[in-house]
Amino acid sequence: MDFNMRTSLLFSAVLFCTTSLYAQVEDFSGVDFKKADSIAGLYPGHALSDLKLLSDKLTTTLSTDVEKFRAIYRWVCNNIDNDYTLYSRNKHKREKLKDADELKKWNTKISVKVFQTLLEKHRTVCTGYAYLVKELAHHARIPAEIIDGYGRTAVSNIGGAGIPNHTWNAVRFGNKWYLCDATWSSGAIDIDKGVFVKTYNDSYFLLEPSLFIRNHYPLDTAWILMDHKPTLETFLHRPLIYSAIFPFKIDQLFPDTFAITTPRRQPVAFRFTKQSARPVENVELIIDGRTETVKAGLYKDVDGLYCIDHTFRSKGKHVVHILFDGNHAFTYTVKVI
Repeated sequence: MDFNMRTSLLFSAVLFCTTSLYAQVEDFSGVDFKKADSIAGLYPGHALSDLKLLSDKLTTTLSTDVEKFRAIYRWVCNNIDNDYTLYSRNKHKREKLKDADELKKWNTKISVKVFQTLLEKHRTVCTGYAYLVKELAHHARIPAEIIDGYGRTAVSNIGGAGIPNHTWNAVRFGNKWYLCDATWSSGAIDIDKGVFVKTYNDSYFLLEPSLFIRNHYPLDTAWILMDHKPTLETFLHRPLIYSAIFPFKIDQLFPDTFAITTPRRQPVAFRFTKQSARPVENVELIIDGRTETVKAGLYKDVDGLYCIDHTFRSKGKHVVHILFDGNHAFTYTVKVI
């Protein structure tokens, strides 16, 4: 990702060793989305009072459903902002509520504000993004669903029992379902500044399920869209990863837990497999937020895994960020004893 650290952390995720048998983004590798993206740019700030009118404008001149959906998706990402005030208020309240009935009442209450803000100000939270994508797709005769579940970021769902905190979409082309997240594609919340940073991120557009599950866990596990489904507990305790690694198709990561423990002065091997032929040109470590980086040599070990070694010389708990080509790839916490 091209965001700075505090922003890019919001796209962090966990990693599972599995493959998708349902849908892959490569299904559309031959589709040129330039026309759809261009059409999406023709209607900045278009009113939301007539969604059929907007959907028709975005899709009528496009020939395939996937192009039509692309125009819808890009328009939503380009024209709707994530409302930080609503986001923080909703996050704070939902984390406090433990009773299911109380949570349901709060969701009903906040939904009124969410959709009012969406309609009047073109600002919303994840629920509003997913609703808008679904409705615009519906008017284009494209089947789409709203999916509720757990979104894993640097500030949410790190270990513990987990809190349902996120909403995204599934969309069907032919007989296949695909996954997407317009909220995270539209930009990110900068927690330090309390503002929304608008930068389009294509990583979450029709991302294959084996990658999407790294930071999205649906309440209804049928929407994982994989035969071999990881458990929620596994999801909550994996290392954090970032969308910049998606093009490398990393399907295994060791150690496979976010929090690890190691003796002082004993090398720790951070290892992974990579299915893509795309090379990793440069690997760096940032430890405990130091501005200087530790240059790390990347090599293959005897098992054929890519490996980065580092020896921790001081006791205590350390935050370790591993960067590929200047972009954040993984994050661990390392307790040195």
